Amino acid sequence: MKEYLGFGIAGNFANHLEQAGEASDFVHVVSDEEGAPKGIFPFYIPKDNTFLGRYCIDNKKILLPKDTGLRAQAEPEIGLECEVVYEQGKVKTLIPKFFMAFDDISIRNDSNATKISQKKNFSAASKGCGLRLPIDKFEKGGICDDYSLTSFLICDGKAHQYGDNAKLTNYSYFYQKLIDWIVKKLNTQEDHAVLENLDEIIKRADYPSKILIAIGATSYTEFAETRFLQEGDEVCVVTYNHNKYSNEKIKDLIEQGVLSLKDASIVRQEVVRSVD
Repeated sequence: MKEYLGFGIAGNFANHLEQAGEASDFVHVVSDEEGAPKGIFPFYIPKDNTFLGRYCIDNKKILLPKDTGLRAQAEPEIGLECEVVYEQGKVKTLIPKFFMAFDDISIRNDSNATKISQKKNFSAASKGCGLRLPIDKFEKGGICDDYSLTSFLICDGKAHQYGDNAKLTNYSYFYQKLIDWIVKKLNTQEDHAVLENLDEIIKRADYPSKILIAIGATSYTEFAETRFLQEGDEVCVVTYNHNKYSNEKIKDLIEQGVLSLKDASIVRQEVVRSVD
């Protein structure tokens, strides 16, 4: 995935921004409608000469900053791998080909950060993704109808529910409505408040044929709201077929150390701290 442009969506799940303490970042951002996502941010730009050029996906570990005063939280999400169709230098459409469990770890208290992206790519292991699951059709009646997203923080040998268990169709924007919104933002989002000009970023990346976009984090459990990542923790994000597994069954399997399951995408990351 080193050649893919990496984007994330802010505010595509009810209550997440408020729980993460980031709602105030968007007070000057006008949404398309009530409940709409707030915007899109970059977390990785291939071969870029800024910090965003650092490849930050590691599916085995989370590398916390050396500064122990910086607090990090996991963000359980769905990642979409999309083919990009351009027309006259603009994004015409996106074609979702795969979906996967995705962990968009974020720093919560970096007072120097003026853009969302500065809280996102903080190390060479600040993102993680699970097995890529093929998408038959990204619309009602397709495979995503049957999948839910759940997550756990494993410490002291126990798996604690981290993000709320939710069906993928519970995203505020999903299917064609989501794709249309992403395409619009990629072409029109300007440098404003905590957001950045995406058209310029796509040009900097030399119009990549594929993008990986994390479509938004679920709401947190009460435990997760105030539980920041610590060395020795293990984070697990799972998207699974809810017709074949219950959330409790997934939790039991995760506690047993399962790394992969049929009809599921799992990312498990050990939390370590940078010494550099």
